[in-house]
Amino acid sequence: MHYLQAEAFTRITVRPIMQEELATQYIDLTYHQTGHIKILTDPTELKSVLAWFDQFQTAPIPRQLWLQCQLALIEGFTNAVRHAHVGLPTTTPIQIEVSISDQTIDIKIWDQGPGFDLNSVLKTKLNDHTQEDESGRGLKIMYRVADQLTYQVSTGQGNCLHLHKSYS
Repeated sequence: MHYLQAEAFTRITVRPIMQEELATQYIDLTYHQTGHIKILTDPTELKSVLAWFDQFQTAPIPRQLWLQCQLALIEGFTNAVRHAHVGLPTTTPIQIEVSISDQTIDIKIWDQGPGFDLNSVLKTKLNDHTQEDESGRGLKIMYRVADQLTYQVSTGQGNCLHLHKSYS
């Protein structure tokens, strides 16, 4: 396990209460937690990613939704290793950012691969109803979990898969 080689940090922000808010007896405590990890291109690093993601269990996100997002993270990381980084050195980094607020969770996964057209692939995979075909299964899972799923191809900065989910 190469978890020690990973770079990770988390920031939790709670907005301070202003004097004017106390006067109106309205208090808006806004929760926001963000974490980043940079990990090697190695399928065994999934254990490290999951251990890092565990810190978000205490967030105000419903447990069932947290589990769905954990599954989407597993699929996104696995796709980056197996598809985006195929043929690249294992030292090629995958970066992950998770940001949780009172009502949303955002998961971003950056890869260094050639990129692909997410909408075209999803259109094909969502219309393919064969159970035996595991190709594209991860994308289907992420699509069903997310309210919005995007993939932005960017030269030099890495491509970004972004899963956005709202809850209340």
